[in-house]
Parts: sequence; structure tokens; C-alpha cells
Amino acid sequence: MATVRLTFDNGPHPVGTPRVLDVLAKHDLAATFFVLGKHLATPGGRALAERVRDEGHRLGNHSYSHAVPLGLDRGADAVERELGRTHELLASIWHGPRWFRPFGGGGRLGPHLLSPAAVRWLVEHQHTCVLWNVVPGDWQDPEGWSARALHELGGHDDVVIVLHDSEPEAMQGLEYFVTRALDQGHAFDVGFPPSCTPIVAGIPGPDLGRYVAIQ
Repeated sequence: MATVRLTFDNGPHPVGTPRVLDVLAKHDLAATFFVLGKHLATPGGRALAERVRDEGHRLGNHSYSHAVPLGLDRGADAVERELGRTHELLASIWHGPRWFRPFGGGGRLGPHLLSPAAVRWLVEHQHTCVLWNVVPGDWQDPEGWSARALHELGGHDDVVIVLHDSEPEAMQGLEYFVTRALDQGHAFDVGFPPSCTPIVAGIPGPDLGRYVAIQ
């Protein structure tokens, strides 16, 4: 059986995020929400992020614009524009450990995820970089992702699953996924495994190089 870490990207969303929070509350589960700075910069997005925090979940940085993976962004201001701006917005509402999830572009892993400058920033600001190993494609298949995700749980002991509270239609399947996963004997937790954290609290791990672009 797998231990599953629920993570939600690209929010907060006015419909999707409350839908997710209601399911998590029903099952007394905790999750990590990797939010976009452009949403936090709005009053509604900030209020939803505060609700996420107040209901016992964790908030992390998922860049400001979610436009270009950091390893491919050649702008001189990329780190401050994407990481720094979102960090400042988060710092006013989240005082726990600092989590960061890179933008993968369809769930891909590889050296496009981070630039050397981004790594320096994450180390300096003592962030933990959180990757993934199950991406059921909820944004592409709102109805079928939950069955696919359940099937993929069987291939791992430690799962970090990427879902999107920014996709309200897809999040209608979250109740089914959680209920069936529990029925099948899987467990839920929030502690990320070393295999998905190439930087932990600012300390680089041995596998970090495979996620950093050569520039």
C-alpha cells in the first residue's frame, strides 16, 4: 500500500479551492497547496489562501505567473519576478516551513525545472523544493483522472500526487479518489519523501543536478 501526499497546484481558485477544502475536511486530511503569486495578489485569492492555512493545510510557492519553467526563463529578473514576488506575498500570511514547487510544463521532470540562479535563491531562503511522482492529468481529463490515479498508486510506496484546485470540474472527482484510496488501504500523510525533495530547508541533495539547467 502507498503513503500518499496530496498536493494542489495553480490556485487559489474561487470554485476549485473551496471544493477541495470541503473534501479534505470531510476526511480529516491535510494537504499542501502550491499557489501562484498572481492569485495571491488579489483580495479573493488572499482570502482563500488564508482559509487554506486556517483549516490546517500548508502553503507553498509555485511561482508568480506559471508561464515559463525557471530553467528555460532567460530573463535577468526571472528569480525575483517569479520567486521573490510570490515569496513576499506568502510571507504575510504563511509563517511555516518554506515550500516551493517548480513549474514542470505538463508534469515533466528534468533540467528545465530550475536555473542555477533559482537554486541559489532557494538555498539562501531555506526553501524545500518539492517534486512529484504521480501526475494523473486532471486538467486534461476531468472525469478520468481519479481512476487513473488510483491505478498509479499501486506502483509506488511513497506518492506525491499533483492535482490542481484551479480545475473545479476535475476536483469533483476528488471525493471518489480519496474514498477509494482509503478503502484500498492507502494512507495519507504530508511529509515529503527524499526522492521528491532535491533541496530540503535550503540544503541541496545529491540528485539536485538532474533538475538544473546548464546555462
